[in-house]
Order: sequence, then C-alpha cells, then structure tokens
Amino acid sequence: MLQGISKSQSWPDVATDIWSLKYRHAGERSVQDSFARVARAVAEAEAPALRDSWQHRFLALMSDFAFLPAGRILAGAGSDRDVTLFNCFVMGSVPDSISGIFEGLKQAAQTLQQGGGIGHDFSTLRPKGAAVLGVGADASGPLSFMDVWDSMCRTIMSAGARRGAMMGTLRCDHPDIEDFIEAKRDPRRLRNFNLSVLVTDGFMAAVKADADWPLVFAGKTYKTVKAQALWSRIMRATYDVAEPGVIYIDRINRLNPLSYCETISCTNPCGEQPLPPYGACLLGSLNLTRFVRKAFAPDAALDVVALQDAAAVAVRFLDDVVDVSNYPLPQQRAEAVNKRRLGLGVTGLADA
Repeated sequence: MLQGISKSQSWPDVATDIWSLKYRHAGERSVQDSFARVARAVAEAEAPALRDSWQHRFLALMSDFAFLPAGRILAGAGSDRDVTLFNCFVMGSVPDSISGIFEGLKQAAQTLQQGGGIGHDFSTLRPKGAAVLGVGADASGPLSFMDVWDSMCRTIMSAGARRGAMMGTLRCDHPDIEDFIEAKRDPRRLRNFNLSVLVTDGFMAAVKADADWPLVFAGKTYKTVKAQALWSRIMRATYDVAEPGVIYIDRINRLNPLSYCETISCTNPCGEQPLPPYGACLLGSLNLTRFVRKAFAPDAALDVVALQDAAAVAVRFLDDVVDVSNYPLPQQRAEAVNKRRLGLGVTGLADA
C-alpha cells in the first residue's frame, strides 16, 4: 500500500497502483480527489454562472464510476503541464520531400510528447528505388522513413509516463506494399507501430475477379501482381504475425458524414477512429453496470432514462474538453474546435 493514499474498499491493490502511477497528482489522496480536479478543470469551459452546476454534475457522474473519461483527460485535466487531453490524432499528409518528411517527423514528436497517439499515412512517399530528381539518387522508400519514426517514438516517452503509440498505413496499390506487408516478420522492426493496409473497392473487385493489380505511384506502374496473391499475402502475414490489419478506406470515406469537406486516409493507433489530416478525437465511456436495476434478479432491467441523462452529461463533458485542452499543433486545434469530434462509448456490457 502506498503511503498517504486512501484506498477504496472495493478496489484491488493493482487499481490503486495504476491510479497512483498514471493519474494521481501531488496532494491527491484518493481517486475522488482526481475526479474533483478533472471536473473542476473541464467545467472551466462553461459560462461563469454555470460552472459550479456543471462541475457538480460532472463530478457526480464520475464519482459513481458511471462515466469514465479517457486516460489523457484523467491524467492531464487541471494540470500545469503542457499536455493534451486528446488520445487520438492523425497527422498531416507527409510531403514527398526531405524537408517535408522531417517537418512531419517534428510534428509527430511534438504530438507524442504531449501524450497523443498518432496515425500516419505513408502512401505519399515515393517507392524504394524511384529517382530523386536534382540530387542524382534513388529514394529509400516509405519503410525506411517509418524506421526513423519508430526510433523517434522509442526515444520520446509520451507525457512522461507511457510509451508512444503510432499507426502506419500504406495504400494497397503502392509499389512498396509487399515489403510493408512483410515488415513485422522481423521482430525487431517497427515495434512502436501498428500497421494497416488501405484497401480500396477497386482492389476488392480485382480480388473477386482474380484480376491483375498494378502497383502505381505518381501515374507510373512499377509492377503488376495478381490481386488474389496480394490479398493472400496480407492474410498470411496477419495470421502469422498479427499484422498488418486492413482498413476499407473507400467505404470509410463514403460513409463519413463530413466527406464533403475532408478525405480520410488513416486512423488512430488502435484503428477504431478514422480521422482526416490533423484530425483529433477524445474519448470517454459510460459504465453500463451502473445503470442495471435489480441486478441478477428475474426482473433485472436497464434504467434507460438514467442512461440517457448520463449520456447527455457525458457528451457535454467531452465537448467542454475540446475547449479546455492543449493542442500540440495549431492545425490540430483548428480541426478539433471546428468539427468537435468526440467518442462516447460503453464499458461493462458483459456484466450488464
């Protein structure tokens, strides 16, 4: 038991240890102290006359564990540290130039340092062996620059207490896609990345038709492969080493309500949140077990009215976080403030 900490009676020691290591601030003796800090900081987004009221409602919802904001909010809200309250980011498109590549690397480092997880689409980089005009050299390809990103992520400890997380994507028609598919067979390579292939409708049609599939960059076909063979290669790598995943990118863009003003080409590191360049999303979960009435009785039921009320307060909370959060980059702030993405999910479904 850690000195100076008041442990909840129902908490196992491991929960107290995680809270103390990841989320506790100096002077906080219990998780309720942490919740009070978070509620107070987030309510600052409200009009002055409403702050006390919303602070109380936010705190009441968290204190009962009916709602839990994501880790970046719990760790950073009310802090004097320069950290973001967003878990999920997708970075800007990587320009196919040495200056653009390393500007992208710098922006990635700044985002990871503040605690954000990032996604990057490397399909914009010319393939290995392509000519680099003006310098008389051949390109090293996107995978070589992903190695640079991986080293950077390994060096930077995100927000001081956790390792960084990254998603790397490559289009299914990029000339280096075969090397990308096999990259994780080397157990030492790209350990800080999750990898996913951006799969298009055209590719899936070619797989079904057993057609040829051209690997193309900037209008030039570098190689032609059988679509089914490439698909099988993806599936075999996924079976053998659990990566890469697949992202059905055309379907994502087709179903995106904001498709009229943005194009998505990547997701956050966990893969559940597709985002446009510089897009950001914050997260929170409603704990369904707190809304079950007469648990384990024959007439057990979900209190839908209470769940609806809690969802409304949780959405208000997350929307306020958009306004009080720090952002590593101005482009990320503009995306977040203008589009106000938030992810409110559920936990405890199995027990509810």
